[in-house]
Amino acid sequence: MNLYIKQRVFSWGDKFSVYDEAGFEKYYVEGEIFTWGKKLHLYDLQGNELAFIRQEIFTFLPKYHVSRNGIEVAEIVKEFTFFKHEYSVNGLGWQVHGDFWDHEYEITSNGQTIAAVSKEWLTWGDTYEIRFAAGVDEITALSVVLVIDACIAAERN
Repeated sequence: MNLYIKQRVFSWGDKFSVYDEAGFEKYYVEGEIFTWGKKLHLYDLQGNELAFIRQEIFTFLPKYHVSRNGIEVAEIVKEFTFFKHEYSVNGLGWQVHGDFWDHEYEITSNGQTIAAVSKEWLTWGDTYEIRFAAGVDEITALSVVLVIDACIAAERN
């Protein structure tokens, strides 16, 4: 299963639409504005919250928490490295590595690919393709991708 994140070029706050392979909207993401730290909500098309992403503030390195149904399922932490970016997904044992500046990276577990992300170039607004391995919890993996995107955006600003 592949999903595509399409960020709206002109929007107040973070707004993302997530599409399936056929081009139909499957999920949408809305960020809270005027908050301490980034907060994102992942919804299905009926408006049900599927995941809540919250940045922990006042930390040396970026740290985010992903909750589903009010229960924290993962903590994404940027690792301290000198020449490359690495992220750990605590609670799931996942690692995130690759070329983050070009949006080409993988989420892995024990050497197996969970999801691979690549940026589509020459599109209106940023568009990312996420390729999931069979049987992967796409909501949790999608939440991790949203965190990485938030970290990249924060570094660029």
